[in-house]
Amino acid sequence: MTLYAAYGTNLDPARMGERCPHSPLQTTGWLEGWRLTFGGEEHGWDGALPTIVQDPFEQVFVGVYDVTREDETLLDGWESADSGLYRKTKVRVATMTGEVVAWTYVLDAYEGGLPSALHLGVLADAAEAADAPDDYVAALRRRPCRSTGL
Repeated sequence: MTLYAAYGTNLDPARMGERCPHSPLQTTGWLEGWRLTFGGEEHGWDGALPTIVQDPFEQVFVGVYDVTREDETLLDGWESADSGLYRKTKVRVATMTGEVVAWTYVLDAYEGGLPSALHLGVLADAAEAADAPDDYVAALRRRPCRSTGL
């Protein structure tokens, strides 16, 4: 088993339970020195895609899952890592019991663009389901988003 830090829709334990049924949530924590952003708008079907970038003044809330090799392969497919859209990187997660090293996905595209309101709502709902602090969830819900023209 290996530790995975989820910052996007995989923060939702129910969603991860469907995608990776053998990989339980271990804890939550923070990626200190990273920020949530969006990029690769040309790759998304509905706006820019979530990613993280290093930023010494920010932090990102994450769920830490203990992922089996089988579930890691499934997750690579869900996250398009098997196609090269996302790549894996190791990060340090600050938890209530200390630091752990985990891997996460980082978009292999330029930063920029806006996510859709729908995608941003799903991200905020996932953070809420993982018991992220209220101010973190509220900040997600206030982020600028792409107009769908509907």
